[in-house]
Amino acid sequence: MKYTQLGRTGLKVSRLVLGTMNFGPQTDEADSHLIMDAALDAGINFFDTANVYGWGENKGRTEEIIGNWFAKGGDRRDRTVLATKVYGNMGPDGPAWPNHDKLSAVNIRRAVDASLKRLRTDRIDLYQFHHIDRDTPFDEIWQAIDVLIQQGKILYVGSSNFPGYKIAQANEAAARRGGTIGLVSEQCLYNLAERRAEMEVIPAAQEYGLGVIPWSPLNGGLLGGVLRKEATGGRRASGRAADTLADPASRARVQAYEDLLDKHGIEPGEAALAWLLTRPGVTGPIVGPRTADQLASALRAVELELSEELLTGLDEIFPGPGPAPEAFAW
Repeated sequence: MKYTQLGRTGLKVSRLVLGTMNFGPQTDEADSHLIMDAALDAGINFFDTANVYGWGENKGRTEEIIGNWFAKGGDRRDRTVLATKVYGNMGPDGPAWPNHDKLSAVNIRRAVDASLKRLRTDRIDLYQFHHIDRDTPFDEIWQAIDVLIQQGKILYVGSSNFPGYKIAQANEAAARRGGTIGLVSEQCLYNLAERRAEMEVIPAAQEYGLGVIPWSPLNGGLLGGVLRKEATGGRRASGRAADTLADPASRARVQAYEDLLDKHGIEPGEAALAWLLTRPGVTGPIVGPRTADQLASALRAVELELSEELLTGLDEIFPGPGPAPEAFAW
């Protein structure tokens, strides 16, 4: 496994991030523990989750599965850089009871304590804001975070799904307070087929020293050989991938992508991950394996070297938007 610093911090993290969203809803606890053991054995030390994972009436279940894994001992907790998130409503489905979601100081304090209990740990290494909160000023958010850092409950803070201007607002507010480290990472939707983050989000992250952690690196399975699987009777596309394939032009691009990688003898999913590892500012993509075999495939991507010819071909099939403001101006 290869490692890098998380943004401008001294924290060393693996170039792949283990995503745990499937733990509980799709992967039972026993298999989830096996996957986490295999990831740690392979050198992945960066695990990502969120308080809402488990979804519906099982919100929080994923954190509980991770907490039970930590409780097995064997230095599991000390070897893991643990990231979780706050924002979503953790109460029953339906409208949230006032102050039981988003980023008020009240909810941040409540959510941290609840996550620590489920995770069976005394600290969260990277605490991430899962979405922007348009109603809570950053001065209030940073005041709450400063207290939690002083208490030792969290160490670093990151954002997720923030636009570039909110990354700037957050870190400028932190700078005005003095002594507040501010955001050190941004977790965003970014992959070969979805490159809008290159226009504003990634440049803002680089300017402020944030590590970029792409989620959905295979774009919901679209970049994982979906047409090949479809042709051989394998798992069919669903969700975002199915919607994309319903458009003939988009389907043709995915076919061209798979044909190009067949020519180079590379598995599509591994190429999509390896491409992200070449991108400026990227710390490491989040991989969310449902099985040990999927984890093994992701691990191969770390050692995969993409030729300039292949990178050029990928750019031709999935061109990026270009930098701002040139992408929409002169």
